[in-house]
Amino acid sequence: MELKTAQPTNPERLDLRVRGLDCDSDAARLRRGLADARGLAEVKVNPSAARVTLLFDPAVTTADDLRDRLQAIGFAPQRGMAIPEPPRPWRNPKVLAAALAGLFTLVGWLFALSTGENTVSFGLYIAAALTGGYHFGREAVEELVFERKVTIMLLMAVAAVVAAVMGELFEAAVLVFLYSISEAAEGYTEAKTRSAVRALMDLAPKKATVRRDGRDVEVPVEELAPGDVFLVRPGQGVPTDGEVVGGASSVNQAPVTGESMLVEKHPGDEVFAGSINGEGALEVQATKAFADNTISRIIQMVEEAHERKGTSHRWIERFGARYSPAVLLVGILIAVVPPLFVGGAWAEWVTRATVFIVAAAPCALVISIPITLVSALGTGARQGVLIKGGVYVEELDKVRVVALDKTGTITRGEPDVTDVLSIRNGAALDAHSEENILRVAAGIERQSQHPLAHAILRHAEAQGVEPAPVEAFESLTGAGASARIGGEAVFVGSPALFTERLGVPLDGAQDDIARLQSEGKTVVLVGDERAAWGLIAIRDNLRQNAKHAIRQLHEAGIEKVVMLTGDNERTARAIAAEAGIDEFHADLKPEDKAVKVRELAERVGHVAMVGDGVNDAPALAEATVGIAMGAAGTDVALETADVALMADDLEKLVYALRLAQRNQKIVRQNLVLSAIVIGVLVVGAVAGAFTLPIAVLGHEISEFVVIGNGLRMLRA
Repeated sequence: MELKTAQPTNPERLDLRVRGLDCDSDAARLRRGLADARGLAEVKVNPSAARVTLLFDPAVTTADDLRDRLQAIGFAPQRGMAIPEPPRPWRNPKVLAAALAGLFTLVGWLFALSTGENTVSFGLYIAAALTGGYHFGREAVEELVFERKVTIMLLMAVAAVVAAVMGELFEAAVLVFLYSISEAAEGYTEAKTRSAVRALMDLAPKKATVRRDGRDVEVPVEELAPGDVFLVRPGQGVPTDGEVVGGASSVNQAPVTGESMLVEKHPGDEVFAGSINGEGALEVQATKAFADNTISRIIQMVEEAHERKGTSHRWIERFGARYSPAVLLVGILIAVVPPLFVGGAWAEWVTRATVFIVAAAPCALVISIPITLVSALGTGARQGVLIKGGVYVEELDKVRVVALDKTGTITRGEPDVTDVLSIRNGAALDAHSEENILRVAAGIERQSQHPLAHAILRHAEAQGVEPAPVEAFESLTGAGASARIGGEAVFVGSPALFTERLGVPLDGAQDDIARLQSEGKTVVLVGDERAAWGLIAIRDNLRQNAKHAIRQLHEAGIEKVVMLTGDNERTARAIAAEAGIDEFHADLKPEDKAVKVRELAERVGHVAMVGDGVNDAPALAEATVGIAMGAAGTDVALETADVALMADDLEKLVYALRLAQRNQKIVRQNLVLSAIVIGVLVVGAVAGAFTLPIAVLGHEISEFVVIGNGLRMLRA
């Protein structure tokens, strides 16, 4: 929601959270209150986040002037960026007005019960209607006059006025009292949906211990700047993103990424804002200011996602904009046509028209989708699943095919040694043991920068094998490497290096090489110019839970899981078979992946593509829903995808799909319930079977039921 005027030359930006901003009508009133403010170039209002962004000319006005203006029009700015809590009920004007309306109605009814209808009871009913109807009646008139909108509030106000004019003062008082309760509860309902974002904001501590000039100083986290070194003690939260420069500890990253396992952190490792330090103290150098860190980015994106409405939400809004005026028109026709053309009694048909207007008001229908959607987005963010808008929640529910990048998504993205074997030459086993083969290979590869060399070195370290001392290292481009050990030339490289360049026969190893390569593994041989001593098999292995996650995808209703990879077909086939993939496509460039996703979409309609958000950007953009995995701390992934899984965990994809399915199930329940209630009330109103209090009661009960049902999405 934006209000724009001519842009100043050097504008300043003021970002605030304000009290009293709970719905679109509040947002409209706020914009009207700022419409004549001098020097204000742009007003952006986000009611679901209670957030106001102002662009202003500092030569004409100041930030303090604008804060004072907001205070004066009833939207008090918060200190900092904390989400405002609704006022206590006994300090809330809408709650007090509803309570007084109820009290006046009750006392008036007791007077009428004991002494009969009289001036006192009538006066109390009128007082109840005026007190309870003040807030929503004023908003209804403002919306009609300034926004040219016929709203649900106007329908209720018209019904109350008509009932009073017809002499049904008790009915008018009851209508106003019951509807004012729902209006008073609106701010508390909105606060409940904001609880997920508030929980995210509470993850990061409010202060940080910063090392400055050799002293430890406690400062507000907002003052942290890149380059500052801060201390995180055991059990404390990390105030902003940074790199460990001292100490070691295990860190709980679940608040940010949703992953359940503790992660060991040492100097050089990255830590995220909001993660919880374990048993050791850490010195961390800030890499991002507080406003730009992972938690702040997540909060900002969740709040923006609240404003990106889903297709059904937009449809409901368009429907409501046309439906409410239609209800008012039909109500007028019901009141006028029968008395004029079929001789009906005016009092009877005006009463029926009044009950019809209340019965047909689409409160529950209009609120059923946004309350559910906002709850789902906040809950997903708390579990490490960032969905960028309601439309993507709806699209996720429709997905029936999931395309997965292989490297870094299905697999760990880092090659590991899987086998170390000695080679049998004829019937005899060569004197070189598997430990010696690994020792020699590690000694040579210690001089190399190749990813496979790193895998061998990691495996040797894990096995406690000390690399052999070597000299005269030489890289053999595209084939391997060589060095001298004890004056003898030793080689590490591909089978082709030994057979084609060295002329070494591999008769005793061909079966093992073929078998390992059929499993998608890269085979590296170790030996000299006369014979190969042994082989090492290396592969980018499946993630620990990949197979289980893919099985869960099928259980969640996904008809086909497809793997897209730039690897060769042999490796792709082996990984696909091991993981339970239904279909795979190998030897693909990034642009080829986008083509495959387009082809899948043409075949099945709705495709989700999961990748790293960088190399897979074309395919992510082509998919119905693009999903970046392992997006914590990665700006590109957060910006590229429609859904960001903060952890490197495929089971978060399953969670995202089930969250979307649960959201749509609750939305459908609410829509059906709302439609049934409206239908029953409308039929009863036109038939004269329902009185005004019954119509109001049915209307309000249905509204509270759909709100309660929608808030179930706050449960993880």
